[in-house]
Amino acid sequence: MTEQALRTLVVDDEELAVRRLVLLCAEIPGIDIVGTESDGRRAIEAIRRHRPALVLLDISMPELDGLAVARSADLLPIRPAVVFCTASEQHALAAFELAAVDYLLKPVSVERLSRAVDRARLLGPSGQGQTSSPGSPVDSIWVPHRGAMLRIRTVDIDRIEAERDYMRIHAGGASYLLLETITRLEGLLDPDRFIRLRRSVIVRRDQLAGLRHVGAGLWEATLRDGTAIRIGGTFLRSVKAMVEQRT
Repeated sequence: MTEQALRTLVVDDEELAVRRLVLLCAEIPGIDIVGTESDGRRAIEAIRRHRPALVLLDISMPELDGLAVARSADLLPIRPAVVFCTASEQHALAAFELAAVDYLLKPVSVERLSRAVDRARLLGPSGQGQTSSPGSPVDSIWVPHRGAMLRIRTVDIDRIEAERDYMRIHAGGASYLLLETITRLEGLLDPDRFIRLRRSVIVRRDQLAGLRHVGAGLWEATLRDGTAIRIGGTFLRSVKAMVEQRT
C-alpha cells in the first residue's frame, strides 16, 4: 500500500530560505508541497485553507512571528505538525511549550529535515496528539549542541545550574548551555521529579543522596555523584520535607 504524501506548507519571510526548504523537501520521498508563504498572517490563512499535515515554519518574521502562527494553529480542529526552521536557538523552550515536532537550526540539512519529517509522520496526517495541557510538564527539551539542537529527555537531566544568563544542564554525563531563565525551566519540569535547592540550582529528586548541617543554620545537599550544593534558606524547608518523606 502506497504511503499517503505528507501535505506540507513552507513559511519563511526570506525567499532563498523558502527555495532551499522546497528543494530539500524534493529529496525526501512522500512530501507534497501544498504552498509557501512569506508572512505570519498569510500563513494562518494558508493553514486553514490547505489543511497541511506539516508546517515548516520560520520564527523571526515581521508583524506575526512563527510562534504566534503555531499558537493559532493550536485552535484549529485539525492541528498540523509544526517543525521550526530558524537561525536562532533562543526560542527552543517556547517551541516545546507549543509541542513542536522538531526545532531545526539554519542552514537545515536534508538529513535533519528527513528525521523531522519522520517524527511528523508518526503523529498521523492530522497532527493529533501534539498538544499538551497548559502548564503540564514537558518530557524533553532542546539544547544547542555542536551547531544543531539536541533533544534531551527530562528524565535524563541530573541537575540544572544558572551561569549568568545561561542554564547549564547536566544530563547523561555531559553538560549543555541553554540561554533561558531558571524560573521558566522550573515551570516546565515535573515538580514531583525535580526540586529547587537554591535560586540557581535545580536537581532531580532521586539524585539527592543526603543532607549535612554545616553550622550557623546552613545546610548542604550531597548528590549521588558527590557534588555538594549549599541549600538556599528559602528552599530548605521543602528539601528537608522531601528527605523526611523518604525515611
